[in-house]
Amino acid sequence: MADLTTKTDVFRQWRSHGRTRRSTRAVRVTASALITAATVLAVLIVPPIVQLDEQAIDLALKLQPPSLAHPFGTDDVGRDLLLRCVYGLRVSLLVGLVAALVATVIGTAVGAAAAAFGGWTDRIVMRLVDTFSSVPHLLLGIFIVAMFRPGVWPVIVSVALTHWLSTARIVRSEVLSLRSRPFVDAAISGGASRWRVTTRHLLPAVLPQAGLAAVLMVPHAMWHESALSFLGLGLPTHQASLGTLVQTARGSLLAGDWWPTLFPGLFLIVPTLAIAGLAGAWRERINPRRRSELML
Repeated sequence: MADLTTKTDVFRQWRSHGRTRRSTRAVRVTASALITAATVLAVLIVPPIVQLDEQAIDLALKLQPPSLAHPFGTDDVGRDLLLRCVYGLRVSLLVGLVAALVATVIGTAVGAAAAAFGGWTDRIVMRLVDTFSSVPHLLLGIFIVAMFRPGVWPVIVSVALTHWLSTARIVRSEVLSLRSRPFVDAAISGGASRWRVTTRHLLPAVLPQAGLAAVLMVPHAMWHESALSFLGLGLPTHQASLGTLVQTARGSLLAGDWWPTLFPGLFLIVPTLAIAGLAGAWRERINPRRRSELML
């Protein structure tokens, strides 16, 4: 009887712990969704309403602390920091979304082709993937950006060409596991060609994983763009970017002016964590086994 009571208590504690985990996860997903929605609305609504003059300089307002007139203060040449952070976030989000989409398309095509054809094609493609993976992303990105003039599109090309490798591996492993499924064997037995099996059966089955990889890639791409801009290799120094804002604020931070560094950093950290939180919730939803393991 005592053993039964003990097992009942353990089961109740396990259920209570599971409900607490689900409640915490729901709060996290809601907060991530609200932050992501606010980010998207800010970058879509604010720039058309309030135009930012990139060349405007007002030294009389240089390095003003946060106030009602300037909630985030001003930078080292008197420009409103809140408005520049919103414009910089727009650039980072644009680079992250477009680069993640392009990298996902490339990685999905390469991974699906390698797994579908198999044999020497698979071996050659994956050895190329391993070769590119051996080079640090940032170093390869610097090499690509250095071949073009500073601008948004060279950064997008650089990030996209250095971030498709993980997607190719994920899609390849998924396609290899799907090739042994009964519906694929039935399609081949029915006379379907390899191209038809790949496009009609394998690719649609891996699209959820590819979409998840794209969402997870957006924060990474935003950080990559900010790193390139911080190094002076991304956008021109006068153009608002979160990386350039942090880079130009280094001298102000050493002088004791904290706001030119803090707020651009928060504009980079908070949205990327929110997007990563939504991607984590999506991963739990499309992988019920992993979700049940996380609840234990």
